[in-house]
Amino acid sequence: MSVPARTLLKRNLLGTVWRVESLGPEGSTWVVVERDTRSARWWLRALARTLAAREAHILAALSRVPGVPKLDDWDGRCLRRSWLEGSPIQHAPPRDRTYFREALRLLRRLHAAGVAHNDLQREPNWLVTTEGRPALFDFQVATRPRYRGMRFRALACDDLRRLLEHKRTYCPEALTARQRAMLARRSALAEVWVRLSKPVHAWIRAGK
Repeated sequence: MSVPARTLLKRNLLGTVWRVESLGPEGSTWVVVERDTRSARWWLRALARTLAAREAHILAALSRVPGVPKLDDWDGRCLRRSWLEGSPIQHAPPRDRTYFREALRLLRRLHAAGVAHNDLQREPNWLVTTEGRPALFDFQVATRPRYRGMRFRALACDDLRRLLEHKRTYCPEALTARQRAMLARRSALAEVWVRLSKPVHAWIRAGK
């Protein structure tokens, strides 16, 4: 196998993210995304590895769900997962009902597997694949609790609300009356996220 070609995708306080492309023995191309926590700031390295371990656990649990990256490897320092070919929704705005109908189906499959994404307000986490279908990634802050009690249901509901916010932006005419009513109410969980968690998380993501 040839020497892998590495393209830097992101660098922040939690480390670096690379696109790694290798050429197989028969000319096949193998592409993964590598999240390297070794380059994280020393005072955040433990957190970076905790988040990467969480993402590895979540991806393993979602191995049968289409539209989600497949876990390739996690060695305690670097996480490798499959590359998803597509564009973030802000760069390839989905204007038809089909995309959001399939996105809702994808979200339901996540929740059926016991996973709440918890970061779906970020447009870059939603992809439009080359086939025009929805895909999700970045499961660092996702949760998969042992029991699906009130907290899980609240998180799942907030996931749904975030999807509907994107639907309101890109395909508002497809919103149902029930979905509009849901958007009119802001959950207590969303308030906590906006006021406390979101600014800190954004600072860590953007930091160099």
